[in-house]
Amino acid sequence: MSLRIYNTLTRAVADFSPLQAGHVRMYVCGMTVYDLCHVGHARSNVAFDVVQRWLKASGYKVTHIRNITDIDDKIIKRAVENGETIRALTDRMIEAMHSDFDALGIARPTAEPRATEFVPQMLSMIGNLENKGLAYRTPQGDVNYAVRKFPGYGKLSGKSLDELHAGERVAVLDGKDDPLDFVLWKAAKETEPADVKWDGEFGIGRPGWHIECSAMACQMLGNSFDIHGGGADLQFPHHENEIAQSEGATGEQFARFWMHNGFINVDNEKMSKSLGNFFTIREVLKAFDAETVRFFLVRSHYRTPLNYSDVHLNDARGALKRLYTAMQAVQPAQVTIDWTNLYAARFKAAMDEDFGTPEAVAVLFDLAGEVNRNKSAEQAGMLKALGGILGILQTDPIAYLQAGAGLNEADIQAQIQARADAKAAKNFAEADRIRKRLLEQGIALKDSPTGTTWEASQ
Repeated sequence: MSLRIYNTLTRAVADFSPLQAGHVRMYVCGMTVYDLCHVGHARSNVAFDVVQRWLKASGYKVTHIRNITDIDDKIIKRAVENGETIRALTDRMIEAMHSDFDALGIARPTAEPRATEFVPQMLSMIGNLENKGLAYRTPQGDVNYAVRKFPGYGKLSGKSLDELHAGERVAVLDGKDDPLDFVLWKAAKETEPADVKWDGEFGIGRPGWHIECSAMACQMLGNSFDIHGGGADLQFPHHENEIAQSEGATGEQFARFWMHNGFINVDNEKMSKSLGNFFTIREVLKAFDAETVRFFLVRSHYRTPLNYSDVHLNDARGALKRLYTAMQAVQPAQVTIDWTNLYAARFKAAMDEDFGTPEAVAVLFDLAGEVNRNKSAEQAGMLKALGGILGILQTDPIAYLQAGAGLNEADIQAQIQARADAKAAKNFAEADRIRKRLLEQGIALKDSPTGTTWEASQ
């Protein structure tokens, strides 16, 4: 069975083959670096990390580009509030992003272009669009894209221009010929910092958000490439506008397959900074180990919405421990995956059907059951190898289980002492709460006349 991918552009699952045999070129929209990353960002980046892992496991060379937006209204606002330069803020946030993503086992992309390094390419693309009659200058000094002059506008979102127009306000004193038009180049404002202004043929200003990705993708991967990815919230208008700009400028199909991951929800509402219902990756990693968080994300299909809660993370931790427990009693052998093996073949069939991680994880549990029954080092090695494709099960099983999925010995002993102090103070409710909390984190306490000991719960 060959790899099949759901293409947002066609709204169907289709056989995938790259433009260049054996080589997949993939662009994924990255972070706007003005704040710490939250779990919604983790979901998207883990999803496309799994994509590139499976492509490589399938024998492809992968050129994976993940951009960094380091110039944006939110960045400017935050830097001004902090009293720091744009570069100081973005450098700090990029370092924090890398730290968080590294913790989650997200591989670094082939290249990570920063928008500010590609302004000449953006200006060139804008000039090309103007020459083709797809862009125009406004009295205010901006340059806008003329949406109605691009025949294919709306093909990614599946919306007609009339439908889109119905949801737009009337353009008032903004220089737009049509409310649907969007900005390619923003004229500089006197109140903006000097380090966000570039001088070019359209005057002093800075690029719009959408043109950044078009210019970087075309420069890094060519005018046409295989896969463009990102969160479902980027489908419109960002990705729709990328298509209009890129195909308008080059006359070639921009990306052949468009992939969009589903949202992380809290109480059935999208997690986002604008709604204030988000949890940063760092906050979550204080309560749950990184592998549990990653497993929580990969065991759901990348396109489905995913509800976030401590209950779901605790369930993921318990499930992950069951997989590690299967490998605890037998040292996994070093194996090269034989794709004709029953379990490996089922795993491959799942992943080849639009990166079906839920079914692939189910295969891991079936294989873990076999390991528990047969104590086979070869099967344990296969379990570890297949898990590695999803970015899990690479820690020593005994070390993982003894650590209580994230707690070290000092942490556990401190909690045991706190429980003993609570019991001495006859605060039995607090003592029970500590015991329950440790059990939820994979630590079972055993009381005896000589004291309290612990072990990793099964």
